[in-house]
Amino acid sequence: MTAPSDTLELARCTDLTRTYGSGAAAVHALHGVSCTLRPGMQVALTGPSGSGKSTLLHLLAGLDTPTSGTIAWPGLDGSPAGRPGVVGMVFQGPSLLPPLDVTENIALPLLLAGCRETQARERAAAALHDVGLDELAARLPEELSGGQAQRVAVARALAARPRLILADEPTGQLDSAHAAQVVRLLLDAATLLGAALVLSTHDLTIADRLPGRWQMADGLMIAGGDDPC
Repeated sequence: MTAPSDTLELARCTDLTRTYGSGAAAVHALHGVSCTLRPGMQVALTGPSGSGKSTLLHLLAGLDTPTSGTIAWPGLDGSPAGRPGVVGMVFQGPSLLPPLDVTENIALPLLLAGCRETQARERAAAALHDVGLDELAARLPEELSGGQAQRVAVARALAARPRLILADEPTGQLDSAHAAQVVRLLLDAATLLGAALVLSTHDLTIADRLPGRWQMADGLMIAGGDDPC
């Protein structure tokens, strides 16, 4: 696989603000945040709860829109909103659909992106193999442990071979052994794909495994952002 140019900007945020509600009840989640992501960057996004980490990841994924400021995705050919698989997103909590088995959960974003069913299932099987869970292909989410479910969620995010991977506290509900396994899977996959990875975490041991660091507090990015890592 040819590595993308390290000068290409996958995503660029300029003076982003995000406010929820209005008046005295307004919650100001982000204040003038600027950052740039390029292929191959691996960034730990740190900060206390309520610092704006999840809000920033949702904006980068195209799942939300800023109140002011601009966000562009020149290296993704425009916003990923409504384009399943362009960004690989891994959430903290359970995110698998209960009625679907493991293979169907992984294949669903590929089907929504227009893949043929045969191709989607083949790529789902390959992603499941990559995370070492081939034997769980036909199981339902309720039959999985927390660690297994999160590895399946990682497989789902990676099956589309995204150029940008965003992980929002993906180890927050896992023990240390399973947390280390999930982080290793994400780092290895990002390296293989030449993708950018942003992983938010409270755990500085995990953060130290990524070469880049963006630090947030009270909706502000107080370190990093335009650091090329």
